[in-house]
Amino acid sequence: MSDDQSTANDQQRRRAARRACKRFLSGERSASIRERLTELAALDGLDVEPDIYGGDGPVQQLEERTAALLGKEDAVFFPTGTMAQQVALRYGAELTGRSAVALHPLSHLERHERHAYAQLTGLRGLWPTTEQRQPTTEELGALGEPFGTLAVELPLRDPGYLLPSWEELVELTEAARATGARVHFDGARLWNTTTHFGKPLDEISALADSVYVSFYKDLRGISGAALAGDAALTAYARTWRHRYGGTLFQQWPAALAALAGLDTLLSELPAFARHAATLAPALAALPGARIHPVVPPTHEFQLWLPHPAKALNAAHLALAEQERTWFVSHWTDAAPGLAMAEVSLTGPALEWTADEVTDIGLRFLELAAGSAY
Repeated sequence: MSDDQSTANDQQRRRAARRACKRFLSGERSASIRERLTELAALDGLDVEPDIYGGDGPVQQLEERTAALLGKEDAVFFPTGTMAQQVALRYGAELTGRSAVALHPLSHLERHERHAYAQLTGLRGLWPTTEQRQPTTEELGALGEPFGTLAVELPLRDPGYLLPSWEELVELTEAARATGARVHFDGARLWNTTTHFGKPLDEISALADSVYVSFYKDLRGISGAALAGDAALTAYARTWRHRYGGTLFQQWPAALAALAGLDTLLSELPAFARHAATLAPALAALPGARIHPVVPPTHEFQLWLPHPAKALNAAHLALAEQERTWFVSHWTDAAPGLAMAEVSLTGPALEWTADEVTDIGLRFLELAAGSAY
């Protein structure tokens, strides 16, 4: 069997095992297309005409609701966050006359969007720091050249879903504005920052001129994002959304799923973060384990274990198939003999106690130690 065939076979086994699992620690059971359509069909207010090019219907409702939640004058629905963020940064450059963007080198804009903001807009990235944390005001001032927008990813996912303190965030945004720059929040997961900051969404968003949020991260949407700000920004955003090909004929399925997420999941996110404070120490106490950050600010964080990723992935699949329990998946090698996976403790994790996490974690490690992978 070739490596490609083996990988495909493992993926099929993993998908089948996930569908059959009864308990989930990190993540949740994936829904079928029929199940998602059934969920949407059960929503209220469906006896209306669909949206036409996003100008009315559930898309308009979603935009209005998002703007209200974020305390902004208006919001614009986009099919992708990559497109929304390009528009936000382009607007900052045109408004300030500065082509540079200050951002973290580990941010989503740099690592997961194929540098779209630079390739498609001609903007340049400036890195205030390469440390695995948000930049300081001193580092921002030391850049030595003007920038049009400071882009802050909240939380900063790749280094471990990191968040600054509220005081640090206020100081950082004030320092950027003092230079004449705009502030943009890459808030794909902004929804789950309220517990850490101890502030409502509108107060957090008030620190930024523009805010991007995702509807499929944390809220179980099908797809889609929103860019929120003042009326001048959103008028510009609607123009450029059209130019980028993002004004789709009908987008009501994505909008309905996002509205449902706002109705059912948004209020549950603080409970996820609080329960993570109970379960994360149990994971950290496993033999050889480390979690990062040591005290996770949200319900998502990194787990590191002293085993090869192949052994841990094999153990995860064996546990899922044998005990119908989904532990922590998608391990990658971080160093020889050391692997990392991201943990997301959502609704299903609320059913777990710390002792249960310890028990299943020890069985998982036994399987990894005995794996031939």
